[in-house]
Amino acid sequence: MGYYFIAFGVSLVAVLVLTPVARYLAVRAGAVDVPEDRKVHEKATPTLGGLAIYASLMLGIGVYVLIGREKVTSDLLGVIIGATVITFFGAVDDIKGLSPLPKLFGQILAAGALVIMGVQIQNIHFPGTAVVSLSPELSVVLSLVWIVAFVNLINLIDGLDGLAAGITCITAFSMFYFATQTGVGGAYVDAALISIVLAGACLGFLRYNFNPASIFMGDSGSMLLGFLLGAVTIQGVIKSIAAVALVVPLVALAIPILDTSLAIIRRLRRGQPITHADKEHIHHRLLNMGHSQRQAVLLLYFWTALLCGTSLALKFKANNKVLWVVLGLGIVCFALTALPPIIRGENRGGKHRAGKKARAEAEEEETPALDEAAELESDIAESPSATEADVDGTSNRSRRPQPFPPR
Repeated sequence: MGYYFIAFGVSLVAVLVLTPVARYLAVRAGAVDVPEDRKVHEKATPTLGGLAIYASLMLGIGVYVLIGREKVTSDLLGVIIGATVITFFGAVDDIKGLSPLPKLFGQILAAGALVIMGVQIQNIHFPGTAVVSLSPELSVVLSLVWIVAFVNLINLIDGLDGLAAGITCITAFSMFYFATQTGVGGAYVDAALISIVLAGACLGFLRYNFNPASIFMGDSGSMLLGFLLGAVTIQGVIKSIAAVALVVPLVALAIPILDTSLAIIRRLRRGQPITHADKEHIHHRLLNMGHSQRQAVLLLYFWTALLCGTSLALKFKANNKVLWVVLGLGIVCFALTALPPIIRGENRGGKHRAGKKARAEAEEEETPALDEAAELESDIAESPSATEADVDGTSNRSRRPQPFPPR
């Protein structure tokens, strides 16, 4: 167990050291996210933070393998290859910009490397039923869909400073606990290792990414985090024969799943492609309800921690009636306070929205005044009787009496 926390510390320290380097590289490469109407940030911010996260993950895994004298299993090798592929495609998108189709190709390619190396959903145990064994073909297809879905879950939730990193960190800690307490074998060791170094990298990255962020993780980071969470849930959770194995990751990641589902439904109803970007995600709605960026992010952290605790309780505390009651009340409170306004998209004139609106109104009021001043100056300059003093606004007719004669 101690080796896991050494790997955690290595990834944490590494990302603290490497993130400024990634920021420098992003500026040099022109990978800077410029503010626009759909985005929340108000100043140009470097991206490519995913490169620092990727490097710190590899260092954490490498140190664990060296000091623990562990062999690199096929599962772990598949994770490393897939993570490298998806980070590459994400970095290219951050620098050059990719259309949805090449990005999807990169996601499938990374997921394919993982599946080829043996990380697959081979059995599913629905609560109250027997274990369902999947055919090899169905196993491959379902595994690919699962990984690609997780990649896009985190990619879509990455809309506020520190949101994706924080949610991934909380979820990774819960997956680490599940993997270490559930089973034995190479798959569980790999899942625990990836979870703990992922948690360390995300926690360290928040030093630079929490509001106000000095760097964004970009698609190189968000797609990497989603890919690793998808791999961990297959290795350490779904491979378990526990009756709640399928439920655990779905409950733990209920916030991104809900956000993505609502986005897809919303765009289909409007006849828009599902890749169409908008400003109606859960975090946008929380801003419109009156929360600041930090408040919205911390609220989503709390909900994620609550749901992760619930998912773990389903596995480890099923007989504790008191805990079940407390968790049930927590879920009810979450549903009553969060879901209705999020689904309705209530707008109470949020601070961020109000700030932008006030600035826009001020600019609209200032523009006519500037136009009028420019027109007046133009008229004076074109007047045949105008003198230099007239243009300066200091003609004899308009000059006020001076208390002292000019020197």
